[in-house]
Amino acid sequence: MTDTSIRTRTDERTSEREQPEQTQEEELVCPECSGNLLADAEHGETVCQDCGLVVDEGTIDRGPEWRAFDSSERDEKSRVGAPTTQMMHDKGLSTNISWQNKDAYGKSLGSRQRAKMQRLRKWNERFRTRDSKERNLKQALGEIDRMASALGLPKDVRETASVIYRRALTENLLPGRSIEGVATAALYAAARQASMPRSLDEITNVSRVEKSEIARTYRYVARELKLEVRPADPESYVPRFASSLGLSDEVEMRARQLLKTAKQQGVHSGKSPVGLAAAAVYAAALLSNEKVTQSQVSDIANISEVTIRNRYHELLEAEEQVI
Repeated sequence: MTDTSIRTRTDERTSEREQPEQTQEEELVCPECSGNLLADAEHGETVCQDCGLVVDEGTIDRGPEWRAFDSSERDEKSRVGAPTTQMMHDKGLSTNISWQNKDAYGKSLGSRQRAKMQRLRKWNERFRTRDSKERNLKQALGEIDRMASALGLPKDVRETASVIYRRALTENLLPGRSIEGVATAALYAAARQASMPRSLDEITNVSRVEKSEIARTYRYVARELKLEVRPADPESYVPRFASSLGLSDEVEMRARQLLKTAKQQGVHSGKSPVGLAAAAVYAAALLSNEKVTQSQVSDIANISEVTIRNRYHELLEAEEQVI
């Protein structure tokens, strides 16, 4: 009797747990035709996309009560601050005193008030970085933002690089290494993870540390943090090279095809992805009857003309073998 009652109660509990999940699944589909439901925010209704059945009406609008027709008007009416970001040492949560010496009505402050605001800015900046860890983080994130701007990397890459640097700081990987070196390695890893790689030479041109230190620090950080960074794909360099040289989309497509053929033939193994991409762009431009010199490609890709010529012949040989 005891085993039966326990079994019955457990069955009842499991059935009670499954009921909310089933009801949630039923709410996502139309009860008439099992079609997809669409929330109409303008009319406050939930409507089926297939049969048009109004499943729910009177939905609560959780948006603002005001309307805005452009970004500047939206910023003026918004009563919340900017979202948190990993690109700032305090994640953007601390108070920031504006540099403009004006009051709430837009009038200029007097000399005494300006001096007072300057003192407040100074003390506010000191309180924002109270210990050495925050000062370290502030300097490193500033370096990441500066280098990413020079390399033309988007915001998501900067956010990822900031997260990698924060992890390195938490794991105590900085002793014995420079702040700039770890920040550069974090940006290099983030760009590769986002499939927007930059070569070590390009990274070195905007960094304040040597190429050998960047490579050494990157290997150390990637190993200690167990970063999943795949080898750079030569095709990811092609759009940037073609755009910088002013070449057409046809050249870009032809270069991608040359690189795919080279991968099938195994020509890419052990070769620099930057050199392969530059040679593919050069070869594709010649095949498409668009004028470009080895010197121009060399300047854009930051590699030697000898490398371009060697990879160029290898790509054409691989293409001939397929034909």
